Amino acid sequence: MKRIIFALLFILIILVLIFYWLDHEMNAVLKNEADGSNEYVVILGAKVKPGGIPSQSLKNRLDAAVDYLKRYPTVKAIVTGGQGADEDRTEASVMADYLIKHGVAENRISLEDQSTTTYENLLFAKKLLPDNTASITIISNDFHLKRATILARKLGLKADVVAAPTPKVINTKSRIRERLAIIKAYTRGQ
Repeated sequence: MKRIIFALLFILIILVLIFYWLDHEMNAVLKNEADGSNEYVVILGAKVKPGGIPSQSLKNRLDAAVDYLKRYPTVKAIVTGGQGADEDRTEASVMADYLIKHGVAENRISLEDQSTTTYENLLFAKKLLPDNTASITIISNDFHLKRATILARKLGLKADVVAAPTPKVINTKSRIRERLAIIKAYTRGQ
């Protein structure tokens, strides 16, 4: 019985250590903040509400993108995201409209509107990049950027980041779920 208790305690300690290590990894990636040196920024898609209204997570990403693109007027944007079963428009089209409405020139925006996952966002966005592109900037919510940079690296792209705040109402749930997704990205690559 003592062996079972010891084994369970050992497993619990390992899980707690992994939990905190992943939290550290999610926060450490934020230090690699973008400085406008990459020609392209990839803005990762998120939920769109009926009527083509960005969810709060997506709106935060887009607001960060507008600020960044205004600060660096030569940077081009790729907006990503297909149309989910409960969405009446593609995420990419809603994102492009939002950027244009907020002063980003339409000729600076490319749409990747087929993806359904973060991996596909980056994979399909890479096809829109010039062949010699080795580095991009990724814009997403803060909790999401570690996994996005792992996936970009697996696709042969270096990435710096622009972090959008995560809405408080989903922050805890998102950070817990993202830990599992990071483990999957490390082990399976998607």
